[in-house]
Amino acid sequence: MANHPLRIIPLGGLGEIGRNMMVLEYGDDSVIIDAGILFPDEDMPGIDFVIPDFTYLRENRDKIRAALITHGHEDHIGALPYLLSEMDIPVYSSRLTNGLISVKLRDHRLTDRARLNAVEPHTPFSVGDSLDVEFFRVCHSIPDAMGIAVTTPLGVVIHTGDFKIDHTPADGKPTDFATLSRIAGDGALLLCSDSTYAEIEGYTESERVVGEALDRVIRDASGRVMVATFASLISRIQQVINAAVKYERKVTVVGRSMINNVRMALDMGYLDAPPDTVIPMHRARRLPLEDVVVVATGSQGEPTSALVRIANGNHRDIEIVPGDTVVISASPIPGNEKVVAKTIDNLLRQGASVLYSRVSLVHVHGHAAREELKMMMSIVRPRYFVPVHGEHRHLVQHAAIASDMGIPRSRIFVLEDGDVLELDEERGHIVDHAPAEYVFIDGRHLWNMDSAVLPERMRLARNGVVTVTVTLSSRTGLSLARPRIESSGFMDLEDSDTLLEKTSKRVAAALEDLDSEKLDLSQVKSRLTRVAADFIYGETRRRPAVLTVIEQI
Repeated sequence: MANHPLRIIPLGGLGEIGRNMMVLEYGDDSVIIDAGILFPDEDMPGIDFVIPDFTYLRENRDKIRAALITHGHEDHIGALPYLLSEMDIPVYSSRLTNGLISVKLRDHRLTDRARLNAVEPHTPFSVGDSLDVEFFRVCHSIPDAMGIAVTTPLGVVIHTGDFKIDHTPADGKPTDFATLSRIAGDGALLLCSDSTYAEIEGYTESERVVGEALDRVIRDASGRVMVATFASLISRIQQVINAAVKYERKVTVVGRSMINNVRMALDMGYLDAPPDTVIPMHRARRLPLEDVVVVATGSQGEPTSALVRIANGNHRDIEIVPGDTVVISASPIPGNEKVVAKTIDNLLRQGASVLYSRVSLVHVHGHAAREELKMMMSIVRPRYFVPVHGEHRHLVQHAAIASDMGIPRSRIFVLEDGDVLELDEERGHIVDHAPAEYVFIDGRHLWNMDSAVLPERMRLARNGVVTVTVTLSSRTGLSLARPRIESSGFMDLEDSDTLLEKTSKRVAAALEDLDSEKLDLSQVKSRLTRVAADFIYGETRRRPAVLTVIEQI
């Protein structure tokens, strides 16, 4: 008889694509499943990415026994450096995922501190006093993807990770339904299953069709071929290498993350290339273009990525020439559609032939469609069901599939990030809500949702900025020069001269009215800012950000 309820606390990945993180908690033992990032939307200027809120983890750090990672994509491992910089917990993952995590931690100088463990599927291990863990193989768009089974005193929890059912996967290792069936036994307590493709009827295409498409492209191209994809999409890179070898081309890699991952995957045996197939850029530049395939980062239009710099004409080593074929072997993550489209347009303008998912079968998704989701449920036969990994409409569609499969509505829970779900033998219910806000990463800076930085950036982006500079005597407090007014991103220069002249006069008049000797500088600055802002609004009905600078002489 179990003494405690099982608690499920999603801290990211529900109602969004990315930022995947979930806590499973039984008594004094808990495990974290995944720690990923979310790529920024257009309304997040200057933000590199978003990570989960670790507040609940900090408050319960004494219970956390391990982090379990399903696979090596950024939306599942990208937040690990930030988590491990705060918490000394062991991390368990497959061998390739462990290698990708190591590359990432090396960039953050955390390799020596981290307790990384590469685990094989079907090798159970214990964490804490009450939880047993076993990984099992699933197909996804990256090798060594795993589902995770956590056995608790209440029963088995199955977390699928990202998966699809592919009978001809690129790495030759299909989803291990035999092991999954063995672990689930007569039925699991809970299934948490990938919902990303829950709206799509039928089955997801096999990775084999992408390999065949890439083979045709490289075979038929008269000039250089460039393939842009995710740096962690190791199986796709293998397909490119296979075709390059077949048609006697050399492969070179550009983009720091791509170079690091390819080097790691070659060293670990996850990429197979004959000697002298993958060569450095300085050698590739000396070869005829028709003998080269370039593998690059930038499939999501990231501003500093290799493909975007090539498309913009400012890459150090590569420039587009007529006859180049560029393959974007990925689909835009929601929010990235415009920047990807702009990259494609820039490549086309320079004379490249561009193939992407809307015009050619050069990418397939790594997520299960509706019939595959039904198959997963029929094998696991869960008592309770929680759809995970997807926007809210995906979760709702997946919940409807579960209902159609005979799971009672009272045992299906469409959660929001932060919901605390408690399950026992009889029922489940939401008992609390944990902090699960966005945490923004900008370079080395972390900001939470309460920070004023992002709203200020949005305001600057929408309305521009006006700077008011006044020069005062440090002895008398009197104005020594006419106020200088400058604007950026607010009005065209030819339209702003008259307004800025009027604003300068209004600020000068306000200065004369102020008794500077009785006011401190912060009060003077505040009043002048208000005067300038009110005057500009009265003249234009617009509110730029007004910054006042006081110089004392």
